[in-house]
Amino acid sequence: MTFKALLLTCEEDAKPVAQLTELTDADLPDGDVVVDVQYSGLNFKDGMCLTGLGRLVRTYPHVAGIDLAGVVHSSKDDRFKSGDAVVLTGWRVGEAWWGGYAARACVKADWLLPMPDGFTAKTAMGVGTAGFSAMLAIMALEDAGVTPDHGTILVTGATGGVGSIAVQLLARRGYQVAAVSGKPDAEQFLKPLGAAEILPREEFAATNRPMESARWAGVIDNVGGEMLARILGQVNYGGSVAIVGNAGSNDIKTTNIPFMLRGIKMLGIDSVMQPNSRRAAVWAELAKTLDATQFESVITAISLADLPEYGKKILQGHISGRTVVDLSL
Repeated sequence: MTFKALLLTCEEDAKPVAQLTELTDADLPDGDVVVDVQYSGLNFKDGMCLTGLGRLVRTYPHVAGIDLAGVVHSSKDDRFKSGDAVVLTGWRVGEAWWGGYAARACVKADWLLPMPDGFTAKTAMGVGTAGFSAMLAIMALEDAGVTPDHGTILVTGATGGVGSIAVQLLARRGYQVAAVSGKPDAEQFLKPLGAAEILPREEFAATNRPMESARWAGVIDNVGGEMLARILGQVNYGGSVAIVGNAGSNDIKTTNIPFMLRGIKMLGIDSVMQPNSRRAAVWAELAKTLDATQFESVITAISLADLPEYGKKILQGHISGRTVVDLSL
């Protein structure tokens, strides 16, 4: 039996080329569980894999797609049987291992979770790594002592996948949310999701001042660079900043003064290698917090054939909300 896939090939020192093709089970990598993929997702890292940015993919030919959801076709592992609904995010799938941009995938059983209660394959991929990371960040802030009565939470890169879901989740957990975006339609997009205040990106341009007036009880940062450096000097005493992304820059030019004088914390958020016990807890919090009806409004479905174009768009910051890949299209 053949199935469709978006296959990446790459000549030495060249950019990868994506081609819609037909594969067979014999083409799949060795693994414990074969999954009939119904939906995958589009994340910033997927855009990097599709375009060759950062050399995340080292071996070609390759099937990208760091998230996937579907049903088990066959399994060598007793934990899963044919017909089980499953979800996978992380574990370097889509980078070092063939991922979700094919109608069939073969993966290790340890990487799979049963589909969480309340989710379909589409909504699970609407959440995907972006929503999983957003909830990880919120749980990290809460573990660090941040609660709704402490004050406003700032979300940078708020119209992106992680940011837009973080805004929804925070608002539904009772937090006051300020959202940073440079997009002209940001207010129209973010206010219905729960943002109380929309701040322009220009407000967080670089400054030489190591500290400013305290404004934020906590921060979920998806941008890094100069914006993060500026924000560190605005965090309340004892507040925390969850570092999720680097859409602006990997570099942070800052001082240790906010850490010493205000006792703030930086919390690194990794969604790739989280143990399954933590993953299950995160999905349970997502199921409890997310408004499925509201969430559907920020999901756009595309086909495999659309991915090369959308991979470039997400790197350019031209996508709002969440994009899922419907393998039936």
